[in-house]
Amino acid sequence: MSWTLATFNVNGIRARLPLLLDWLAARGPQVVCLQETKAPDADFPRQALQEAGYVVHCWGQKAFNGVAVLTKSQPQEVRVGFDGGRPEDQARLLSVLVDGVWVVNCYVPQGREVGDPAFAYKLEFLAQLRGWLAANFQPRQRLVLTGDMNVAPEDLDVFDPKRMAGKVGCHPEERRALAALGLRDCFRLHHPGVKQFTFWDYRLPKSFERNLGWRLDLVLASRPLAKLCASCEVDIGPRGLAKPSDHTPVLAGFDLGQA
Repeated sequence: MSWTLATFNVNGIRARLPLLLDWLAARGPQVVCLQETKAPDADFPRQALQEAGYVVHCWGQKAFNGVAVLTKSQPQEVRVGFDGGRPEDQARLLSVLVDGVWVVNCYVPQGREVGDPAFAYKLEFLAQLRGWLAANFQPRQRLVLTGDMNVAPEDLDVFDPKRMAGKVGCHPEERRALAALGLRDCFRLHHPGVKQFTFWDYRLPKSFERNLGWRLDLVLASRPLAKLCASCEVDIGPRGLAKPSDHTPVLAGFDLGQA
């Protein structure tokens, strides 16, 4: 079974809906993980996405955060958040079991700047994510953690590593916390040494045209699933369209065997 998963920080689902629908029609992945939907569940454009052929699960809040998972197949199980406990007050984690794979859609806090309480919250979130994964899943399971991780895993993943050294998104504590999850970076499995970004800041003039970006949107797989990863690519096309998100989609293809 050829199976494709996509992750896309849409930076507002309602603003990005026309672009997203066109992209889904063109690419048609089996599973789509969206972050920063910025819409409470009652306002999420569920019907339009269902008409596009997807089962929709979302967890949102007004104006900030928000995650959604779109699937071609009906999930066997859905989990919202960390199943209780801090930091449960922000809509950042949504997991589904679909097609024999646990898909964990995650929007990691940005962290503002080192020393800010938001940075401490980010590290707390990553620590809780690690504990939650260890408590709920076994290393032998097919699992993928994907989304906007708000961490560039290595210097290769940011346009100016010297300038960004020690800052939020590149800080050693964040990178250690990400590595401690023990998952394989699917993009790096297929593209070692390649400088490819997924995020270009609106606030930096002509950041996309100048390719001043970061690789923050990741597909991280358990070892059993990583062995089945046939491809992982960044689709930069949507970032160059009118009214784009500041992120662009990442797609990973897997050969899951017989359906």
